[in-house]
Amino acid sequence: MTVHAETANVERLGVREAVIKANRHQLTPILDVPHSRRKFGMDDYQWADLVDTEDEIRMLISPISEYAKAGAYAMNRAYDNIIIAAASADATDGDGTAVPLPADHKIAAGATGMTMDKVLEAKQILDEGEVDKDNRYMVVNSAAMIAMLGTTEVSSSDFNSIKALVRGEFSTWLGFHWIQTELVDATKMLAYHKSGIRLGIGRDVVTKIDDRPDVSYAKQCYLAFTAGASRMEECKVVEIGVA
Repeated sequence: MTVHAETANVERLGVREAVIKANRHQLTPILDVPHSRRKFGMDDYQWADLVDTEDEIRMLISPISEYAKAGAYAMNRAYDNIIIAAASADATDGDGTAVPLPADHKIAAGATGMTMDKVLEAKQILDEGEVDKDNRYMVVNSAAMIAMLGTTEVSSSDFNSIKALVRGEFSTWLGFHWIQTELVDATKMLAYHKSGIRLGIGRDVVTKIDDRPDVSYAKQCYLAFTAGASRMEECKVVEIGVA
């Protein structure tokens, strides 16, 4: 979503079940679907570096494009960090009330790392919340992925699936799109539905490459964006503790 303000306000609609029409010409039922709001702030992010004229002369190719790529990777990591942080952090209701992730959506680490049982428990929590089965994501680091290979609950077919995930051959298993990143907290992995977290972009990434007369006319590669995020629905996010 695009946001043109310092704070984003996102509307939420709750759930009301359909009712039986018992008679002809029955009065239309007004179900009063619950309505609420989540809000979150917008932060500015930036990245910059300088390339001296002498550096360009000494190199066979211009390094500017490589600096721009490095900056773009940094911007993408920043977006990922915003989303990951919002998944577990307290959300804020429209009236300013802090809303933590419920305890029953946090799977205890116990004395183990990432296991098949924990993955299945996360799946069950989402299933019991009637969370749509499309667009579910599991975010883990490499240690968690490797730990899955050593769990005793994994069958031979599961083992082959996890090996394929580790090699990056495919990304979907047990109903989750698996994302491996070291940006996630090493003590807690995440399972969530795409609609459970909302990213608001005030200004998408802009890139500027300019001469800087104040630093001997070195070229400056500069990137910036403005964004924020919030957990929208607690039922759609599960935190998985690992030892």
